[in-house]
Amino acid sequence: MLRRNFLQQGALAGSALLAGNIAGASEKKQLMPDKTFNLDYAFHDGMFAAHAGKDFVEQIKFGYDKGFRSIEDNGMMSRTPEEQKRIGDTLAKLNMRMGVFVVTTDSWHWKLSLTTGKQEWKDKMVNDCKTAVEVAKRCNAKWVTVVPGNFDRSIPYEYQMSNVIDALRRGAEVLEKGNLVMVLEPLSDNPDLFLRYSAQTYLICKAVNSPSCKILFDMYHMQRNEGNVIKNIDASWDEIGYLQIGDNPGRKEPTTGEMNYKNIFKHIHEKGWKGILGMEHGNSIPGKEGEAALIKAYRDSDAFM
Repeated sequence: MLRRNFLQQGALAGSALLAGNIAGASEKKQLMPDKTFNLDYAFHDGMFAAHAGKDFVEQIKFGYDKGFRSIEDNGMMSRTPEEQKRIGDTLAKLNMRMGVFVVTTDSWHWKLSLTTGKQEWKDKMVNDCKTAVEVAKRCNAKWVTVVPGNFDRSIPYEYQMSNVIDALRRGAEVLEKGNLVMVLEPLSDNPDLFLRYSAQTYLICKAVNSPSCKILFDMYHMQRNEGNVIKNIDASWDEIGYLQIGDNPGRKEPTTGEMNYKNIFKHIHEKGWKGILGMEHGNSIPGKEGEAALIKAYRDSDAFM
């Protein structure tokens, strides 16, 4: 073989090998998930539907590839047992965590209920907690959201507080046995809701005095109701069991409103938070563009190290 032909063939072979290595590396990169975040953010059904489709399991796989390691699902109790298990099995396979779901089957928590002290609502609380324990087994959940219902204008506030504490103690007894934690959520949706402030929720948790009764500190709601988010997180820290996110105004992803989530996340991380932060908000932009913007917002806000 002539030396010139040998060199030409060698060069071609080397180029092919290099191209193959580059293609292989590119393919491998596409198969590898993005890096995880400093904190554990939990997305919900529909948040990545434009990319992954309507099937929540496919959205979970997409979120995993984008670096997220938890989900939450308020409506888990309304799903079929088969779907609950399917979601739980997917999370287990991906080594992801299940965040909160709401302990109610018929939205009674948004009615005049636990504040009344009526036996029917105490029984409803206990029965729904029993159902929640069975649901949690199928989807590997550890936290469940509880809202005590609306303010009763026919009863003095102090009696209402006692009624709520009594009902929650009964629910906590059930949840303790099932290794579940109820997280009480003060809300800003309407002025009729009984539970609205972090200090009020802190008092209830101390009175219930159970490891299965903690605070769900939703930073969107607390920004609206009381402000001083970092200060109030610090004040109620030993009773906080779960955190949720949403910028204000608008209740969309971080960077879309007035809240400095980069500083808030940095503060929470420095306090040693190992729990979940639920992405309890909508997307500011529809479609794939909006989902990409949401992921970027979390990458930017999480870049505090």
